[in-house]
Amino acid sequence: MARRISGRHHGDPRATDTRRGKDAYRPSRDEVLRYIAENPDRSGKREIAKAFALRGDDRIWLKDMLRDLADEGLLEKSRKRHIRPGALPHVTVLEIFGRDGEGGLLARPIDYQGDQPPTVALRSSRGNGGPAPGIGDRVLAKTFPTDDESGPAYTGRVMKLFEKRSEAVLGIFRVLKDGTFRIEPVERRQPELIVDKEFQNGAKNGDLVEVEPSKAGRYGLPKAKVLSVLGSLTSEKAVSMIAIHAHDIPHLFPPDVLAEAEALKPVTLEKREDWRDLPLVTIDPADAKDHDDAVFAVPDTDENNVGGVVVTVAIADVAAYVRPGTPLDREALKRGNSVYFPDRVVPMLPERISNNLCSLREGEDKPAIAVRMTFSAEGRKIRHSFHRVMMKSAAKLAYPQAQAAIDGVLDDKTGPILDTVLKPLWDAYAVLKRGRDARQPLELDLPERKILLKEDGTVDRVVVPERLDAHKLIEEFMIQANVAAAETLEGRKQALIYRIHDAPSLAKQESLREFLQTLSLSLARGAQMRPAQFNSILERVRGADNEALVNEVVLRSQSQAEYSPANIGHFGLNLRRYAHFTSPIRRYADLIVHRALIASLGLGAGGLTREEEARLEETAVLISATERRAMAAERETVDRLIAAYLAERVDERFDARISGVTKAGLFVTLPQFGADGFIPVSSLGGDYYIYDETARSLFGERSGKGYQLADRVEVRLVEVAPMAGAMRFEMLTEPKPLPGSRRSFHKAKGRARASQGRSRGRRR
Repeated sequence: MARRISGRHHGDPRATDTRRGKDAYRPSRDEVLRYIAENPDRSGKREIAKAFALRGDDRIWLKDMLRDLADEGLLEKSRKRHIRPGALPHVTVLEIFGRDGEGGLLARPIDYQGDQPPTVALRSSRGNGGPAPGIGDRVLAKTFPTDDESGPAYTGRVMKLFEKRSEAVLGIFRVLKDGTFRIEPVERRQPELIVDKEFQNGAKNGDLVEVEPSKAGRYGLPKAKVLSVLGSLTSEKAVSMIAIHAHDIPHLFPPDVLAEAEALKPVTLEKREDWRDLPLVTIDPADAKDHDDAVFAVPDTDENNVGGVVVTVAIADVAAYVRPGTPLDREALKRGNSVYFPDRVVPMLPERISNNLCSLREGEDKPAIAVRMTFSAEGRKIRHSFHRVMMKSAAKLAYPQAQAAIDGVLDDKTGPILDTVLKPLWDAYAVLKRGRDARQPLELDLPERKILLKEDGTVDRVVVPERLDAHKLIEEFMIQANVAAAETLEGRKQALIYRIHDAPSLAKQESLREFLQTLSLSLARGAQMRPAQFNSILERVRGADNEALVNEVVLRSQSQAEYSPANIGHFGLNLRRYAHFTSPIRRYADLIVHRALIASLGLGAGGLTREEEARLEETAVLISATERRAMAAERETVDRLIAAYLAERVDERFDARISGVTKAGLFVTLPQFGADGFIPVSSLGGDYYIYDETARSLFGERSGKGYQLADRVEVRLVEVAPMAGAMRFEMLTEPKPLPGSRRSFHKAKGRARASQGRSRGRRR
């Protein structure tokens, strides 16, 4: 009996008996690749096997074929699906940039990893009753590859229209000495603008304004008119306001959301377990205002688990207050997560919830969802259970305070709970650490810096906080709680949103492998990479001159973590199942997991609805995008604050480290400040500098000397644009000999010639 492939655009490529035998059919490589291209949403190994009616040994054959196609670079694995290299995800965020000859909308992905993003022709959406998308809008869309070589590579169907983006840009209104007005740019590639007096719109010197640029004339600077005044740079939170507006981060709660939050009443003990006598404690940064999690641990008294421990993690029950489909819920999804700037926090939830009703404050009855986990003496989790409880935090502790108590320095709060609470916590951490060491997650050594501000919002100093065992304890407890949540939901066959982290792509592996060869280091080949293989490399360079360089390059080889309803595991943590459960006050993903647990375990009201389940893929894409938005805004704000701090130190010398190498020049970081700047290649001297992508270096064609990623150098600050967060430096350190640069250069020339030949062929 012949079967049709469950494809979307093509029929059955064969019509034979699907049972194994002399007429058994195995698809060709081209047929498999065509099926994957035309069915991106059904391209997992099982779905491909089902489409071609493959069973038994044929499935093993298919697995080997898919691995061969991946090794040859013809396929990549994304989540549990296979995609062609450079292919778009089936659901992604697009930005509309123009129209085709028939008036149809054209869009491009906003987060494309390749060199040239493909074009998507958007299908018209009819009957949805919502506003029609237009040029400049961002949409969430399903994408479908096309066979039309002369037109766009994809078509797309709009699922959601994001808020309209205006053509306005941000800038700082400046009054010059001659009385004329200028707009100082806040983006590095944005030009300076002129404002005529009739278009001032009440703006004053130093105001952050939104302006509408006009078309540039043939001569002089382009003009603009002020649309609105957003605030004054004299305020202490002005710098973060630039990033908030530049990235369209919602920062003011609508009236109906605030009204709903204010009307909420504290939940009662009804239908909850009473855990108020359990001495759970919170351990957070000293300046934390919201407390998501509380912890407790005791030795396991089971005679069959000698040396084991029982760890309890209690998490704020946000689902008790934020119900699906309410204004609070819609606003939380729109924000996706809280955004943390040095001078402010833009919360996901109103303060009434985040700092009051849900925050696990000391000595107050608070609702929580708790997980109780039992570990063996080797740190292996034996069992766990979830509970919906009412708890009362026994103590609010800061990381240094808790660590000091363990180290022998007690105070009035830590002294009474040292033996009963703190020491058992540290004993439990020692057990869990054995399990972590055996698991071997990726162990990169990349210290994080923190900016400390003065009262006026300017930079006081930049510090590297000490990494304490107290930090590691809470981190490992939270990881295990997240694993338990994912395992429980999988066991209940409940749909959820995972936190996934893919292994490095084959292309990135090969690039890293080539780089390591320049340092006489080797990285094993194979699609099934493990963090232990990277850890082995990192251990070999520990304490060496190139330690920072190797850590940086290994970091850049890694994929980006994201949210997805399809599980591929978490490569960096070396975990098969992982979901975010422990921070529902500040992450929408965790709220979804809480609702899934409530629904699947029958823990009462506030569970995941069928409508939410149906939208999990859409939700995962949205919150992945808001997370990236927050990271970019936070990074840019730090850049602006540091640039403003160093603006008075032009011409000074600084110790720096090369943090990026491009054809155009070198990016450098000042370790003392965590500040970034650029050195144009044209300023490096008389030699002609060549970019070696493999070695991450620039070297002189005549001398063979140059600069490499992670080199420690001395630089001079030449120019600062504070509000754009941009700094230009001059290199003071002489170039050094770079072994292998000549060999790499000839390889690069060969690659360039081949690339130019391919380009000419395409143009023909």
